[in-house]
Amino acid sequence: MVKPLSFKGDKPKKRKHDFSTSDPSRKKPSTSTSTLSATTPTEPDTSASASALEEASAEDQSWVTADTPSDLAGPIIGGYTGEKDPPTCLATDAHGTVFASVVENLIEGDPATAEPHDVRQVWVATKVAGVEGWSFRGSNGKYLSSDKHGILSATASAISIHEIFGVREAETGGGGLFTLVTGTGSTSTSTSTSTSTPVDQKQPEKSSAETYLSVKEVLSKTTASGTRIEVRGDETALSAGTNIRIRMQARFKPRIKASKEIKAREKIGRKELEGIVGRRLDEEEIRRLRKARKEGDFHEVVLDVRVRGKHDKFA
Repeated sequence: MVKPLSFKGDKPKKRKHDFSTSDPSRKKPSTSTSTLSATTPTEPDTSASASALEEASAEDQSWVTADTPSDLAGPIIGGYTGEKDPPTCLATDAHGTVFASVVENLIEGDPATAEPHDVRQVWVATKVAGVEGWSFRGSNGKYLSSDKHGILSATASAISIHEIFGVREAETGGGGLFTLVTGTGSTSTSTSTSTSTPVDQKQPEKSSAETYLSVKEVLSKTTASGTRIEVRGDETALSAGTNIRIRMQARFKPRIKASKEIKAREKIGRKELEGIVGRRLDEEEIRRLRKARKEGDFHEVVLDVRVRGKHDKFA
């Protein structure tokens, strides 16, 4: 029998035994048993973490009312309230047609509790850099636009003056309502055609009439009631039809995000605080340090606590 070459000083190689062929009496350990024993202790932790994640995601997906224009960010729903008609909101279909959609998710019919039941009712609000305006992207990935005739659509792939909307707090109708200023009545230029004026001295004529996004009831031959809700962007007078209530996801609201960050800073254990200070702490010192961590002067208070304790192993 031919053997492989071996050299002086080589360590003998251990042979691998196959239990299934060499010795039938010896069996491999059951994988199901080992897996069961390994996973059983972690089941409570997994369920606890899963429930915590579900609670966090449920809180993040909740909808709240925007209080100021600076709150606008992320998914929103813009709802209008009519005196006779049910509450409606701005929506768009896959072809970019903008229409008024009836809001169904309400608590006791209160428009302030509106939530979208259709993805077509959701718009993503984004602050446009460099100007006091916002863009609204629909579920079809296109931007809301108001052309020079006040016709709304959601077919624009890029942002121009017609896709930028000013957001102001409404002057009438109470708090929590906004007015959207469209680009329809924005400054437009036209050159004079007078023959007596040189071409290089022609001055542009400017008109800057403000226009607003509005809803109104108009006659229609295609509906059973004979009327329909029309949404346009060329309204020049403020009224109840120009007031819009904006609902947004809670996780994008700045105040809620700030409160979550404060709560996260407050979550610090006794052991961690004692490790930072370098000695055991009493309850009063723990409360003081946690309060300082919340207010932002944590490091100053840590130094003060170290001096008062007359022991600083890190000095």
